[in-house]
Amino acid sequence: MNNGRSTTPTPLMIPRLLCAVLALLAPLSSAADDSAIDARRGPRVIDPEDHLVGRLIRDAEFVDLEGKPGRLSDYRTSALLVLCMTATDCPIARKYAPRLVELEQQYRGKGVTFVWVNPQSHETVEDMRASIERSKWVARYVPDSHADLAGALQATSTTEVFVLDAARTLVYRGAVDDQYGLGFTLPAVRRSFLTQAIDALLRGDVPEVRATTAPGCELALAGEEPNSDQPAATDVTWHNRVSRIVQDNCQICHRPGAAGPFELLTYDDVKDHAKTIKREVERRTMPPWFAEGPRGHWANDTRLSDEDRRDLLSWIAADAPEGDPKDAPVPRRWPQDWLLQDPDLVLEAAAPVAVAAQGAMPYQEVWLDTNLPEDKWVGAIEIRNTHVEVVHHAIAFLVFPPEHPRAREQQNTLTGSSGGFAWMTPGWTFTQFPRDMAKRLPAGVRLMLQIHYTPSGVAVMDRPSVALKFVGQPIHELKTRAVNNQTFEIPPGAERYPVSGAYEFPYAARIISLAPHSHLRGVSFECALELPDGRSEKVLEMPRYDFDWQQIYTLVEPIEVPAGAILRATGIYDNSSKNPANPDPTKTVRHGQQSWDEMMIVYFTMYPVNPADALTDPDERAGYSPIRKMRRWVRQHKALAATGALAFVIMGAWFGLRLRARRANVRIASP
Repeated sequence: MNNGRSTTPTPLMIPRLLCAVLALLAPLSSAADDSAIDARRGPRVIDPEDHLVGRLIRDAEFVDLEGKPGRLSDYRTSALLVLCMTATDCPIARKYAPRLVELEQQYRGKGVTFVWVNPQSHETVEDMRASIERSKWVARYVPDSHADLAGALQATSTTEVFVLDAARTLVYRGAVDDQYGLGFTLPAVRRSFLTQAIDALLRGDVPEVRATTAPGCELALAGEEPNSDQPAATDVTWHNRVSRIVQDNCQICHRPGAAGPFELLTYDDVKDHAKTIKREVERRTMPPWFAEGPRGHWANDTRLSDEDRRDLLSWIAADAPEGDPKDAPVPRRWPQDWLLQDPDLVLEAAAPVAVAAQGAMPYQEVWLDTNLPEDKWVGAIEIRNTHVEVVHHAIAFLVFPPEHPRAREQQNTLTGSSGGFAWMTPGWTFTQFPRDMAKRLPAGVRLMLQIHYTPSGVAVMDRPSVALKFVGQPIHELKTRAVNNQTFEIPPGAERYPVSGAYEFPYAARIISLAPHSHLRGVSFECALELPDGRSEKVLEMPRYDFDWQQIYTLVEPIEVPAGAILRATGIYDNSSKNPANPDPTKTVRHGQQSWDEMMIVYFTMYPVNPADALTDPDERAGYSPIRKMRRWVRQHKALAATGALAFVIMGAWFGLRLRARRANVRIASP
């Protein structure tokens, strides 16, 4: 090993100047000008599939600081391997050194192995040993001047950490936490990305955040080739690639007790259904996702990346080679009951619901008593049925007893038009609210499940239940509202008939998700935010609407909404004979609950910018006065209201003239 400074060009060249600039930026963090604000950069959530997460990492070799050789496969007996990029001359990397020492000590007895990796070619052994002495690092330290490890991981900065499971699958990459960034230091950690990921993985869960940026000294891979360490399309096998694609994208539904029509847990499962998978992937209907927007815009985007889609289809075209079992991933441990593990409260229907073998059923109402002595904050909620194959969707409403102090906040449980507390559709049974956000569950309320059953050919007895996970008081109280229209009439035979609705925000808010809903004639949806200054911004575009896969579309960054803005939604409906799902193209279609009727609703979940505005807006209540009902209807249907008002004025004038004429005639005829 060379103890002097290297003068040979190497794959990673990190200018000292960048680190010096970063060090100078830190004292300027309190500056108020725009350039200082732009210079402050913390971790940002990024698309994991575009950054190797879920991929098998090459079995890279290395030699540690003590001269001992190794390779990544040496750690197959560890539950997790954490590779931490570092550098002795990067100011942010130095700040994170004590934190990594603490984490290594914290997880050492839990089967988690930490390794420091220094990809700086200009740093000497003396630099590294001095850093180890200062930080009291006791785990393995690897000088990686030739980028054997950094290249395999496609590392981007000197503060980036990588978590691999026992099968060398990359399961998290990004920042340690959010305390240190470019140009700032927070007084305390707000989000511990690494510990949250490790804890979730040790429980058998998928981390809430799987990839972030990691502010630090940037790494540049000399002669870098995109994804050069991954198998070419012709080398893709079940074990080294496709098994991981199926785990990450398919098994959430295609497993025992879930909504998928068949299981996709094994190589034989997938090979037997390869033609069906090919058809649905080529049509882009599986995994189900119908909102437009680039990857990284939606937090829960289920679309296959272009690379995953290419590799899966090429694998099927190559007759589905199985490959080497030693490249197989660690099997996913799916919960036997709740995806929401260890719920704090489970509510089960007192009696099962009889679902007929065929025909149509009216909506069923299932009542659940919470029996809570005090208000609770709900951070996650899951709705389950014993027979998922017969449930199209369910909405959970909070129902206040008449004597309840908050009874005036009762939402409309008849139509669901004023929002709801939680939802489920096939493939979407579990909602985890973002960190620091929750919904209030008041003491003394009941939950009412409004369930749409669709008979499947076999009579069953279904018993629905709800699981809740409680959290401490959040920073933001979430509210779910709805854009809706209940007065439309779709003419017989209309192919592309638009139906619109609007919601006016009484206060400044931030929207975190949207969820369109219609029935068998729904074709597409658009939502736009009309701002008080006259501008309009499109916030949701769904060119294809699928009645069978109704989803919530959660944003990575909330949408800022000023007071007085209007969220306008437009659904397009096909009531013609060209629509194969149309129950009756000769019928005028109106609003109604059943599938042969229609709905135009876009649910959206938001929170007020000012927490004091979390008190329910009176216009959201189902029991508000007729005058308020009329005012809200006028706001949502301004053109129709104006036309009606004009017609009323014209008719009034006409009647007035006739009355005057009649009175004049009477006076003339009088003696």
